[in-house]
Amino acid sequence: MIKNFIFTTSLLFVVAYNSAFSQNDLSKANKLAQKYIIVDGHVDLPYRLKVKNFRMEKEFVGIPIASQTGDFDYNRAKKGGLDAPIMSIYIPASYEPADAQKLADSLINMVEYISAENPGYFQVAKSPKDISKIVKQGKIALPMGMENGSPIISTSDVAAYRAKGISYITLCHGKDNRICDSSYDTTGTWKGLSPFGREVVQAMANEGIMIDVSHISDNSFYQVIEMAPVPVIASHSSSRFYTPDFQRNMSDDMVKKLAKNGGVIMINFGSTFLSNEVTEYRKSLQSEIKKILDEKGVKPRSDEAEAIMDEFFAKHPLAFTDVKKVADHIDHVRSLAGIDHIGLGSDFDGVGNSLPTGLKDVADYPNLIAELLSRGYSDKDIQKICSGNVFRVWNKVLAYAEKH
Repeated sequence: MIKNFIFTTSLLFVVAYNSAFSQNDLSKANKLAQKYIIVDGHVDLPYRLKVKNFRMEKEFVGIPIASQTGDFDYNRAKKGGLDAPIMSIYIPASYEPADAQKLADSLINMVEYISAENPGYFQVAKSPKDISKIVKQGKIALPMGMENGSPIISTSDVAAYRAKGISYITLCHGKDNRICDSSYDTTGTWKGLSPFGREVVQAMANEGIMIDVSHISDNSFYQVIEMAPVPVIASHSSSRFYTPDFQRNMSDDMVKKLAKNGGVIMINFGSTFLSNEVTEYRKSLQSEIKKILDEKGVKPRSDEAEAIMDEFFAKHPLAFTDVKKVADHIDHVRSLAGIDHIGLGSDFDGVGNSLPTGLKDVADYPNLIAELLSRGYSDKDIQKICSGNVFRVWNKVLAYAEKH
């Protein structure tokens, strides 16, 4: 998830997108999307709802059955074949542990509330078995993953959060924390995992919580891989091959090590995760708009700044990549690790106005499936990417916990 983009605007530029797949591929993709369970490793709905309601926008943001805002709701998810969006319990890196725990509990309670208030549409899930059962009833399963382990103050908290429904924990977010170093931070507090972090990783395995290596530093990753007694996941990461300066993504060697561990990388859909060219162009726009605001003495996020930015972006539209680039990342991971180590981790509702053309919300998974079919992926390959691979990891983690 990227939460530090310095500007927002409704004036977006969509790059031309010419799909390589045929109508036959798209027709088949729609059928496969409905046939196979689709698990998305990271959807930021809870935090988006909390922030929107906190800011007291014109309309209270309620239970997401149908909506005109955001990237997720029930109707669009059903159209796209999404069965199990893993709800991100996102904790900003700035939160102290006690406040982090309060926020985590509030977001978990929100997901529980969404399920309880609309039991015909949603149901909380804690395992692949739960998901399969819920999907058969025509509902959308809501597993939960904690993005940032900062609410973990003692190893006993790991079991407590498992009991509350947390199925994975991303060890950190944008800054080093008590568990490990972050890919976004240059401090290198622990040179990888802290001693406490090692205890947390083992406790997660013991409790049946998947270890999520998204966001963590390279040193942290290698140390997790070395000690983890179970396969791990990267819930919303992409390939650094296409973004060489973006440490948040995974290098080729990391992908190979992840595969050797038996884990899965779940590809992030954000344009800045997918294309170095898009990232550099967007950075240049950020620099230009910052210079303009500084010269005018205008504070960012003020009404005056918004007006200046609207005018600027009318002349300098943002750029996006497209669904083909997501498929390129999948191709690259397959070439390094094989088909058994790929999943989907969109970061819907987390990457804001960075989503690629052809994958703008949860109704669009068939476009990606059609693109993969056009590249020769088999039905079995599609099923593995949609859920088979992450279910394999998840079940192995649960099986390990049963013995420990």
